[in-house]
Amino acid sequence: MGCLGMAAVPLPVVIQASKVSHQLLTSAASASQWSHSLFALIPSWTKKVLFKRESDVSHLLPEDVSNMSVSSEFGITLQKCGMVDVEHDPQTAYITLVINNTNTLLSTNITDLILLDNITGLHVQKTSGNKTTDGIQVYRKSFLQGGEYFAINYSALLDAEEMWHGRVLTLPAKLTFRSSSQNKTHLVSLTASFTIMEEEKTKEIQPDLSQNHKLEHSQFNSGDLFSEDIIMNDQIIDILSFEEPENMLQALEDLEVASLTRADADLEASRTQICKEVIALMLKNMVLNHSLFPHVEKKISSVFKKQFLAIEKEIQEEYERKMVALTAECNLETRKTMEAQCQKVRAANEEAEELMKKTNEKPAVEYRSLLDKLHRLEQDCLKRFLFVKQEEYFAKAYRELAITQRKELHTIFFTQITNATSKGELKLEAAKTLVEGYSKIQGDIEELMDFLQACKKYHLNKRFSYREYLISKIQSRDSHVSALINAAAAQISSLINKTERAGHLPESHLGILLDRAETEINFVKQKFGHDLKQEKQKLCQKLITKRRREMVQKQKEHQKEQLSLGDAFKTTNEISHYLRHWKNLLSDHTIEFEELTEKLDNEASEELKELLLSLAQKAFEELKRVQCGVFVQELVKLNVPKLFLLEAVEELKKEMVVKQAQLEREEHDKGMAAEELLQLTRQKLSQELETDISEQKKIRSWEQSIFMQLLSLPLSLSEEELLRMRQELHCCFSQVDSSLAWPKIRARTLFQAFEVDQRDTEVMKVEQNLAMANKQQHSKMGKTGSRNRKKLDILKKSLQDKISIYEDSVKSENLSRIKYELQLEKERHLRNLENKLGEYIASLAFQKTVKKSKVLELYTAIKNVQALLFEQLNTSKTLSKLECIQILEAHNPEIEELDRKLEYEMLHKESAQQHLMNRQRWILDVLGLSNEAVDTSAERHVTVLLKQAMNKCRQFINLYQQSLRDEQWNCVVLEDLLENIETNAFLAIYSQELRLAGYLAKLMRVPMGVLHRVLNLLLPSSSQSEVISVLDSISKYSDGVVESDSNADESGSCKKRKSQELWQTLENKIRQDLINRSLEKIPSLNRRKDSLIKKKQLALLEKAAFIHLGRSPAHPPMEQPGPSVSLNSAAAEAIELLDIGEKIFLFREPSDPTLALHNFPRKKKKNFLNSKKAARANTDS
Repeated sequence: MGCLGMAAVPLPVVIQASKVSHQLLTSAASASQWSHSLFALIPSWTKKVLFKRESDVSHLLPEDVSNMSVSSEFGITLQKCGMVDVEHDPQTAYITLVINNTNTLLSTNITDLILLDNITGLHVQKTSGNKTTDGIQVYRKSFLQGGEYFAINYSALLDAEEMWHGRVLTLPAKLTFRSSSQNKTHLVSLTASFTIMEEEKTKEIQPDLSQNHKLEHSQFNSGDLFSEDIIMNDQIIDILSFEEPENMLQALEDLEVASLTRADADLEASRTQICKEVIALMLKNMVLNHSLFPHVEKKISSVFKKQFLAIEKEIQEEYERKMVALTAECNLETRKTMEAQCQKVRAANEEAEELMKKTNEKPAVEYRSLLDKLHRLEQDCLKRFLFVKQEEYFAKAYRELAITQRKELHTIFFTQITNATSKGELKLEAAKTLVEGYSKIQGDIEELMDFLQACKKYHLNKRFSYREYLISKIQSRDSHVSALINAAAAQISSLINKTERAGHLPESHLGILLDRAETEINFVKQKFGHDLKQEKQKLCQKLITKRRREMVQKQKEHQKEQLSLGDAFKTTNEISHYLRHWKNLLSDHTIEFEELTEKLDNEASEELKELLLSLAQKAFEELKRVQCGVFVQELVKLNVPKLFLLEAVEELKKEMVVKQAQLEREEHDKGMAAEELLQLTRQKLSQELETDISEQKKIRSWEQSIFMQLLSLPLSLSEEELLRMRQELHCCFSQVDSSLAWPKIRARTLFQAFEVDQRDTEVMKVEQNLAMANKQQHSKMGKTGSRNRKKLDILKKSLQDKISIYEDSVKSENLSRIKYELQLEKERHLRNLENKLGEYIASLAFQKTVKKSKVLELYTAIKNVQALLFEQLNTSKTLSKLECIQILEAHNPEIEELDRKLEYEMLHKESAQQHLMNRQRWILDVLGLSNEAVDTSAERHVTVLLKQAMNKCRQFINLYQQSLRDEQWNCVVLEDLLENIETNAFLAIYSQELRLAGYLAKLMRVPMGVLHRVLNLLLPSSSQSEVISVLDSISKYSDGVVESDSNADESGSCKKRKSQELWQTLENKIRQDLINRSLEKIPSLNRRKDSLIKKKQLALLEKAAFIHLGRSPAHPPMEQPGPSVSLNSAAAEAIELLDIGEKIFLFREPSDPTLALHNFPRKKKKNFLNSKKAARANTDS
C-alpha cells in the first residue's frame, strides 16, 4: 500500500488536542489565518482558452508533502488524505477527513459545520455521513470547541468499471462553518482537493492544497460541482441564509472583490486567446493576398505556437512561485503581528490582574469585561487590516503577471518577424505590412477589451447593487418577524399583568406565572431558531444544487458558442468582422449570465422568505396556543372570570392586528425606499458605463498622439529600430487599462490605512489624557483603597473612550481622500509610461550620438597626426611646402566624388519627401473632398454636401492619420538611410586619411612607440584596444616601414639620435598644448574667486527670475559674459562664465508642450561631410 498524507488509522470522533502529537495535524503548507480568504480572491493563472481551465496545481514546498491541508482565517485546518490497498481485489481506499481547531493562537469556537465529501467512483462501506444522489456524502456537526479536532474515517471499494489505466478520480471535500468570535465575516468555506490516480496497476493518492483560487481542467470535473466559478457563486446563498444581518454587507463586499478578480482573469484569458487567433488570421490573410508563401506561413505559425506555449508555461511557473512566496511572506507577517498583539494583551491582562487584587470585585469585573471587549475589537481591526493589506499583495502580483504576459506576446511577435526578415523568409515589404496590420488590430483589440471591461464592471456592479437590495429586504423582513414574535410573546405577559391589575389574580401567583411564561416563550423562540437553522440548511442544499445545475448548463452553452465562433473564423479574411463577433458574443454571454444570476438570487431570496414566514407563522401560532391554551386555562383554574379573559384576549387580538398592520407598513415603506435606491443606483451605473468608455477612449487617443509626437521628432531609425520602438509602444500601451478588482482592492487598503491612522491618533489622545489624570491622581493624598477605586474609574473611562473609537464609523472625508488618491495614482501611472517611452527614445538617440562622436574623435585625431607630420616633414626639409600641397591636392579628388554622391542622395531625399506630401492630396481626391469637388453648382443644397461630408468624416480622418503615420515613418527611415550613406562616406574618407597618415609616417620613419603615445594623448576617452586598432591601421598603410622602439634604440648614429630628440620634443609639445588648453579654463589663483562667483550667480538668478516671469525686467539687466546657445525644443540657454570656467544652463518651459512639439519644424541634420569640409579648410589654411 502507498500512502501520501496522514495514515488512515482509526481516530475517535472528538479528541482533545493535548492527547495527540502536535505534528499530526499541523501543516507548513498554509499556516496563515488569511490563506483561505486571500486565495479565494486570487484566481488561478488562466491558460488555454476561456472555457478550458487548468488543473488545481498544488503550491507546496518540498517539506510539506507529508502534511497537506488548507486553512481558514480563523486557524481552522481541513485535511483529506488516505491510502489504497492494491494487494487485494477489490481494491480498497481508506480515507480520513480531519477538521483541526487546535491552533493555539487563533482557535475559537465554531458552529454549524457542514462537510461535503465527493465520493464519485467509490462504494463506501461504513460511514456516518448521509449520501446524496450527486455522489456526495454530507457530515454535519453543530459545534466544535477551540482546542479540539473532528476526525472521520471510512473505507470504500474502488469501482472497477470507473477505473482504467491513467484514470484520475478527483474527490474534493468542502467545509463550511460559522465563527462566533468574529463580528464581521462569519461564514467561511474551505475546499481540500484529493486525487486518486491509477498508473501501472498502482493507485496513487495525491492530497492537494486548494483554497478556492485555482481552476482544474479535467474531463471529469470540467463543470462539476467544485469548479471555482460555481463555488464562488454559491457564497451568496450562504450570505443570504446564515450571515448575521449586521455583517451581510461586509461579506457581500468581500464576495464582490472575489468576483471582480475572477472577472479580470476571464477577461485576461479572452485577451490572450483573441491576440493569438488574430496573429494566425493575419498570416493566413497574407497567404490569400499572395504576400506570403504557404510553407513560410506554416513555419512561422508553428514557431508562434511553440513560443506561446513556452511563455504560458513560464508564466504559470512564475505564478506558482509567487503564490508560494507571497503565502510564506503573509504567514510570517501575520504570525509576527499577532504574536506582538498577544504580548500586548498579556501585558495588559497582567496589569489588570494586579489592579483587580487591590479593588472590590464588582468594579474589577466591569473593568476586566471592558478590557476583554477592547482586546477583541483591537484584534478584529488588526485582522481586517492585515486581510486587506495582504489582499493587495496578491492583486498586485497577479496584475504584474498579466502585464508580463501581454508584453511577452508582443515581444514574441516582433522577434519572430525580425528573425524571419533577417533570414529572408519574409520580405521587408511584407513585414512592414504585417507590422502595420498588427498595430492597427492591437488598437482594435485594446478598444474591444476596454468595452468588454466596462460592460463587465457595469454588470457586476449591477449584480451587487441588486444583492444589496435583497439584503435590505432580508434585514427588513427579519426585523419584521422578530418584532412580530416579540409582540406575540409580550401579549402573554401582558395578559397576566392585566389580570393581576384587575384584582383577579393573587400576587403570590404572579411571579410563578411570569416565570413560567418566560420559560414557555424561550422554548418557542429556541425551537423557532433551531427549526429555522435546520430548514435553511436543507433549503440551501436544494438551492445550491439547482443553482449549479442551471449555471453549468449555461456555461456549456457558452462554451459551445465560443467553439463554433473559433471554427467559423478559421478561414475568414475579415479580422474586424471577427472582433465584432467576439464583442457581441462575450457581451451577450455576460448579459445572459447576469440575468440568470439575478433570477437565481431572487428565487433564493423568495424561497428563504417563504421559509422564514412559514416558520414564523408556526411560532406565532404556537405562542397564541401557549397564550390561549395554557395560560388562559391556567387563569380559569385560578378562578379568573371567563368573561374578563375573553374581553382581555379580544383586546389583545385587536392590538396585535394594529401591530401587524404597523409592521407591514414599515416593511412596505422600507421596501419602496430600497426599490427607489436600486433604480437610482442603476441609473448612476449606466452613466458611469458611458463615462468609463469615454475616458478610456480619451486615453487611447492620448496613445495615438504620443506615437505621432514621437514620429514627429527629428529621429533617424532603421526599420529594425522602428520595429523595436513599435514593440515598446505596444508594451507600454497595453498597460493603460485598469483592472476591475485593483481599484476596489486599493480603495479598501487606503480606507483601512486612513482608518488606522485616525484611530491611532485618537487613541493616543486618550492615552495622553489618561497619563495626565494618573499624574493628577498621584499628586493627591488619600487612602490606598480610595486611590485604587479612583484609578480604576479612570481606567474604565479610558477603556470606554477607546471602545467608542473602535466602534465609531469612519469619517466621510476619507472617501473623498481615497478617490483623490486613486486619481493621482492613475495619473502617475500614465505619466510613468510616457516617461518610459521618452527614456527609450532618448537611449536610441544617445547611442547614435555616441557612435558619431566616437568616429569624429578618431577622424580629428588622425587629422591632427597628419598636421603634425606635415609640420615635421617641412621643418626637417624632408618635403618642401610645394610638395606638401601637391600631396594634399592629389588627396582631394576622391573626397569630391563623395561630395557628388551625397548631393545626389539629397536630391533623392527631396524627391521622396515631395512624393509623400502628394499622398494627402490623393486621399482628398479619393474621398471626393478636394477643392474641385467642393466647388459645386448652386443647384446642390448645402445640407446634401454637409451630409456627404459627415458620412465621410471618419473615413477621411482614419486615412489621413494613416497617411501621416506612413509619411513620418518613411521620413524617419529615410533619415536613417541617408545618415548611413553619410557615415559610410565619412568612413571611406577616414580610411583615406589613415592611408595618408601612413604614407606620411613612412616618409618620416616615425617610431611606433611615439605614435602610440601621441594617439593616447589625442584620444583620451578611447580604450587601449581602439588606440591600438588605429595604430595598426597606420602601420599597415605605411608598408611596415615605421620604426619600432627597439630599432630606434639599437641605432647609434647621430642622425637617428637627432630624430629621437625631435620626436621627443614633438611629444612634449603636444602634451604641453593640451595642458595649456586645460589651464585656460582655470582662473588665476590670485583672483577673488568667491566674490566673483557670487556676482555672477546674482546676475544669473536675476535673469532666471525674469525668464520665469515671462517679461522684461524693470531695470536694465546686468551684462552677461559669453554667448548664449538656444535649444529649440527646450528653450534652453547656456551661459559660460569665462572667468571661472563654468557653465550654467537655463531652461524655459514652453507654455503648451504639445503645440510647441508640433510647431517646431523637423530639424535638418548636419551631415558629416560638411563638418569635414570645414575641418579641411582650417587645415589647409
